[in-house]
Amino acid sequence: MINAIKSWGEEHPDLWEFIKFNVLSNVATVTNFVVLWISTTFLFSSLQSQPFQWFIFDYSVDNGGLGGFLSFLLAYVMAQIVNYFVQRYLVFKASNQISKTIHWYILTVVVAGILSIVLPPYVIGLLTNWGFSLGVAQLLANVVNIIVQVVVNYPMMKFVIMK
Repeated sequence: MINAIKSWGEEHPDLWEFIKFNVLSNVATVTNFVVLWISTTFLFSSLQSQPFQWFIFDYSVDNGGLGGFLSFLLAYVMAQIVNYFVQRYLVFKASNQISKTIHWYILTVVVAGILSIVLPPYVIGLLTNWGFSLGVAQLLANVVNIIVQVVVNYPMMKFVIMK
């Protein structure tokens, strides 16, 4: 079976790379969920009753407040650090100099990160209005963030960062 998968991967290298990208992104996804859980449950739980609004970021108490903002931010940053090394060495097998492309990765992470921090209160608000609990709404908002990450990160990594 392993030989069949390897053979198929050699016949379809771009599709195989995309599959590996998504499967191995789960390492970052697990990191993201674990850090989000630790952050909302322990690290920043006392800050969830404090609303946070700055620039484009709007986390009301109903959406997790400052604790929610900090939790999503920390989870995102930790997941992206893990994701960089997993993708670099296991998916793209990049051998380029990190110093020549790291600025592109940081820019990609910042753009995708802003989207990932802006979206949750809107998704959470929508889902809680539909009757979902705050915890489930936060979890589903994180799923939306992960989808956004794939749409932004894969093309940048494939065509710019890991070339």
